Amino acid sequence: MTTKWTLLRVLSDRTAGRYLAGVVISGFGTSALWLVAGVWVKDLTGSDALAALCMLAMWAPTLAGPLLGTLADRTRRVPLLIATNLLLAALLLTLLTVDSPTALWLLFAVLFVYGAAGVVQDAAESALVASAVPGPLLGDFNGLRMTAGEGMKILAPPAGAALYTLHGGASVALLDALTFVAAAGLYARLRVQERRPEPPTAHWRTRTAEGARYVWSHPMLRPLTLAGGTTMLCAGVSGALIYPVVEDLGHSPAYAGVLYAVQGAGSVAVGLLSGPALRRLGTQRFAACGIALFGAAVALRAVPSDAVALACSAAIGAGLPAVLIAALTQVQQRTPDRLLGRVTATANTLVFTPNVIGLAAGAALVEAVDHRLLLAVTGVTLLATAAALFQSPASAERTSSKSPSDANPA
Repeated sequence: MTTKWTLLRVLSDRTAGRYLAGVVISGFGTSALWLVAGVWVKDLTGSDALAALCMLAMWAPTLAGPLLGTLADRTRRVPLLIATNLLLAALLLTLLTVDSPTALWLLFAVLFVYGAAGVVQDAAESALVASAVPGPLLGDFNGLRMTAGEGMKILAPPAGAALYTLHGGASVALLDALTFVAAAGLYARLRVQERRPEPPTAHWRTRTAEGARYVWSHPMLRPLTLAGGTTMLCAGVSGALIYPVVEDLGHSPAYAGVLYAVQGAGSVAVGLLSGPALRRLGTQRFAACGIALFGAAVALRAVPSDAVALACSAAIGAGLPAVLIAALTQVQQRTPDRLLGRVTATANTLVFTPNVIGLAAGAALVEAVDHRLLLAVTGVTLLATAAALFQSPASAERTSSKSPSDANPA
């Protein structure tokens, strides 16, 4: 009942509702294009390597997160979100001309800008939410955002694949462009009071470094960010082992889609429960419980049983997002507004970049090392990460609460 009323309280807020609607709409288009881009390139060239570059093009700008995040601190966030959504809509329309391998450079260029704009949007959205949503409800809101995003990852890829099969890649690009226009319209209707940021007085390198220094020096943000990065590194390794797991079960590779769907359902569930769980357990304990659940499920994936595999997928889906929700909520609650864009982008870079490294490491190791051993080592690493985060959450929270500079002004 508590969860139900809290969710209704969040959704009844007009600003929160419009923002979540924007996330759902644009997330649908993004998830559809994420799948179709690689298929599109594969069909045009027959190259697996070029198809894989689509994901790299979208992820690469994350490495420049601390720099790109400064843009979210240089201007008001609502106009910035409107502008980036309209920019992406216009760029996606150029993909209507991609119909041969010689035009693929345009697709890769658009995907790269897409990724860079996504970094800026994430930073601006986090700062906007922190100023528009009451602090006690930030955990609930971030959980709802996670639920919306994961829900789109379940629904959009098959819809995008069907549209691609019927009308080609240009139709999916057009759909994505329309979702960005719709999201821009919703952001334009947000009623948020924003002060114009003061002109910068420091060099851009100094401003960029401020975000990293703040994350590293903060007694709550540093352990959560490090735990998040380690978790996503292990998630990358675990993700690269999915096909050996499916083969052990005696199924075709397509069965991985079933496991991913169950995992997505677990993520949707934890998103709905995250707010009450954060209030009951505290941020670090909530994250540590999620990481421990994730670690146990990864290790148990070595058991060749359909029932165990499905249960582990649901547990992974429920456990993995916990540290992400916890870290984002703490960033929003503990960071001054003038730094929020840079700190969000820096934290995202530190958390999500290891996922790409983990995917590469898992892909390299899976041919040389038994996947059951890799699952066991990955699970133990996650359990050790959870244990480290369990050690002193109360003292860290007391320390951070005494620092007046951490308060996020209304």
